Amino acid sequence: MLGTVLTMAARRKSSTPTADGSAADTAASGAGPEARSDSVDRTVDRAVDRAATRRTSTDLVPMATPPEPERPALTDAEIRRGDVDEWGRSEHMRSLARRMYEPIYSKWFRVEWEGLEKIPADGGALLVANHAGAVPSDAPAIMHGIEKELHRPVYGLADHFFRTLPFVSTMWSRVGGLSAHPDNAYRLLREQKQLVLVFPEGSKGPSKRMHERYRLARFGRGGFVEIAMRSGVPIIPIAVIGAEESMPIVAKLPRIAGAPYIPITANMLALGPLGLFTYFPAKFKLRVLDPIYFDVEPDQERYSKSRIMDESERIRDQIQAELFRMLSERRSVWFG
Repeated sequence: MLGTVLTMAARRKSSTPTADGSAADTAASGAGPEARSDSVDRTVDRAVDRAATRRTSTDLVPMATPPEPERPALTDAEIRRGDVDEWGRSEHMRSLARRMYEPIYSKWFRVEWEGLEKIPADGGALLVANHAGAVPSDAPAIMHGIEKELHRPVYGLADHFFRTLPFVSTMWSRVGGLSAHPDNAYRLLREQKQLVLVFPEGSKGPSKRMHERYRLARFGRGGFVEIAMRSGVPIIPIAVIGAEESMPIVAKLPRIAGAPYIPITANMLALGPLGLFTYFPAKFKLRVLDPIYFDVEPDQERYSKSRIMDESERIRDQIQAELFRMLSERRSVWFG
């Protein structure tokens, strides 16, 4: 840059004004070499000073930026996309499922409830019911009925096998299903005060053959009772008839690919491949029994195993006795 300035100054020395206002070429013509050299040096110094001033002003004067506006922190619901909650349940999908299932619920199964008012309108509660049907039809009927009548969401606990099925696992989550793990049940009941549906028979319930229908299998080790105690919520038993006849099993194949059972149903024999997805129009009746409360403190590290087993058997006996009572009152499988 300095060389460029010197060259330009040398070329323009004949026309550069001097301090007394005369032309540089006039002054230079009568001056000696030393005067001409001093004039060039002063011109170079002024050019260097102007360049330094421009560079310094650029470096020392930053550009003004407007302050960032304060934004409120996002909630967990806003961070999640759409309306899918932390469990994978989507109210949009649940609403769509209700619209699609309503004709089956009201026209095909013609579901009738007794004692629905015993289910609390708020607060956590563990719903316990008998389980049946090769492809169980009782879970959607219970969940749909409670959401329709009480306007409360119901989360259904199911065998972990459902989580291994690519499409079924996603759809089951979107409509309120999740794995039957104690931690899941505790958080829903204790922390979020939700309604949770569980089937203590597990996979033994839907795998019963026709001659075993309405005879409850063992309720495991009573884990559902311990969860209710730890969560500080009541257990509400529900007796269901109709599901056993909606898709009865006549035979079972050996277990394949991790599936709990491979059923051969009366629906398949009667309807062929269509019977894989079609229920018989059995009349459904659901009876809600009195809530069961436990006089124990929640969140204890341990609970009496004998007490847990005794309570589990008592609840099983109550549902079993109510099923026999309802069956004795029923006049027809198809009309109630």
